[in-house]
Amino acid sequence: MSEALDRTKQTEIEAAAFRRLLAHLDERKDVQNIDLMILAGFCRNCLSKWYRTAAEDAGVDMDLPAAQQHVYGMTYDDWKANHQLPASPEQLAALEAAEQK
Repeated sequence: MSEALDRTKQTEIEAAAFRRLLAHLDERKDVQNIDLMILAGFCRNCLSKWYRTAAEDAGVDMDLPAAQQHVYGMTYDDWKANHQLPASPEQLAALEAAEQK
């Protein structure tokens, strides 16, 4: 693209991409947070914390459970009960190795 985006358009595009990421993660509940951490260095919890920080930076008071509700599409406790599996020894070892990089 040869022409620079104005801030409003850039924000709209970034927001749409973020919404698509959340929709994708919602469609892929089979992908565990630990697997995301191993492969990408972030997970749904990271997104929740980033979302909360962005809200606070914009002057919006938001606690972590509210941010998690937005990212997970449900409470974090409901997510864990319905979708989170216990981490295997292999996953824990892979996470530790990834964190050492």
